[in-house]
Amino acid sequence: MSTYTVNVSNIAPTTTEDHLRDFFTFCGKITSIELNATESKSATVHFEKPSAAKTALMLNGGTLDGAQLTVTSETVHADEEHEEPATEGHIGQEHKPRAGIVAEYIAKGYTLSDQVLERAIQMDNEKGISKRFLAYFNSLDQTLGAKALGENQTISGKVQSAVNAAHQQARTVDEQKGISKSATEYYTKALSSPFGQKVRQFYTTTSKQVFDIHEEARRIADQHKASATAASAPTAPGSAAGGISGGPATSDPTAPATTAV
Repeated sequence: MSTYTVNVSNIAPTTTEDHLRDFFTFCGKITSIELNATESKSATVHFEKPSAAKTALMLNGGTLDGAQLTVTSETVHADEEHEEPATEGHIGQEHKPRAGIVAEYIAKGYTLSDQVLERAIQMDNEKGISKRFLAYFNSLDQTLGAKALGENQTISGKVQSAVNAAHQQARTVDEQKGISKSATEYYTKALSSPFGQKVRQFYTTTSKQVFDIHEEARRIADQHKASATAASAPTAPGSAAGGISGGPATSDPTAPATTAV
């Protein structure tokens, strides 16, 4: 059994193990949950990595099913010291900026106090953005830039006067070639959107405020709605749906707004 655990109390009577799993899966991979379904419900959530447990502790005071959770631990959990750069494929929740994780929570409809958001910002300031996530995010920027604009080009590297044209060109190329087809979809398409510079700054710097988290949460939620609308609309054979899609699923919280940022 994993020693990377948190204790959760003040759980609502209607909260099930699945509800807890959906709530804490944003923090990282869960290995098991022990739910004590007595009159005063409590639970122990076991994570695969210590950084996930540390993120879960950040959520002390978050609201689930109308109850304000108390999240504690007898252990001081630390972030992993050694990280291998990730330049492609899946990026785990454990490696994302904490501000990005809480933005995913808000986009999903969970209620987090400003104190929780400030805690996330403080953790990013103290730890910095993980090298693994930065390598992953920069790789998306370079891949999309090279395909849309030419070799050794990045979307973020365009001068401001040309950035909107670059975003539109990148989006068109993405739709035609299907560049983003996985968990990277939200970030890739966000980078190629008119607000791509804001998205990049939010995820790659520690200079942010509570307002910035709410702004990113709105972008995630709006894009998920656009994606859902496009998915439900009839599509002509051979055509690509527009808009920016993405959002983390319960099994893969990389795309922040499906069942699961």
